[in-house]
Amino acid sequence: MSDLAADDLATIYPAPSPRVVAKARPEIDIHAKKFIGMSPFCVLATSGADGSVDASPRGGNPGFIHVAGPNLLLMPDRSGNNRIDSFRNIVEGSGFVQLIFFVPGIDETLRVGGKGRLSAEPDLLASMVEFGKPPRAVLSIDVHEAYFHCGKALMRSKLWSSDTRVERAIFPSIAEVIHEQTKLGEPESQTVVEERYKTQL
Repeated sequence: MSDLAADDLATIYPAPSPRVVAKARPEIDIHAKKFIGMSPFCVLATSGADGSVDASPRGGNPGFIHVAGPNLLLMPDRSGNNRIDSFRNIVEGSGFVQLIFFVPGIDETLRVGGKGRLSAEPDLLASMVEFGKPPRAVLSIDVHEAYFHCGKALMRSKLWSSDTRVERAIFPSIAEVIHEQTKLGEPESQTVVEERYKTQL
């Protein structure tokens, strides 16, 4: 198998239409703001100083990421695995971030790009209590670009279809997987894992 070069791409893909180019907006408009307000889940992508890339799931109640202005998003950081790969990338790398927002039942997604900064300012943390707890830090994103993706990828995957949902029992719990991979920790069942998670949201 031979790898494609940059010149090869133009022979395979036609140029995007003017509409596709123009849909990228330099700010959060009313449609993007509404979509973010409905979104309980997004993926945050960052890049490190060494060129490595990290993509991390983030979730909360719908609108958990706050639109503080047409060029400003505020993302509270909740309890996780403490690897903080994303945040290390932001403070040590370029600081550039990309987010893709999802809304259950809508096949289109929203991409937002900008530059991130971190804060642990007490008043800001206190203003973003969710699940009974303040965040440990807040990611402030200076938005440079926002645009909607068409729904083809989610339509192909049937992501929101009940017909494609799998029974959770067919795959081992994350605790069982990690125990088998590392021999560390306890091989807890999915029921035990879920109950513990409920106390850590």
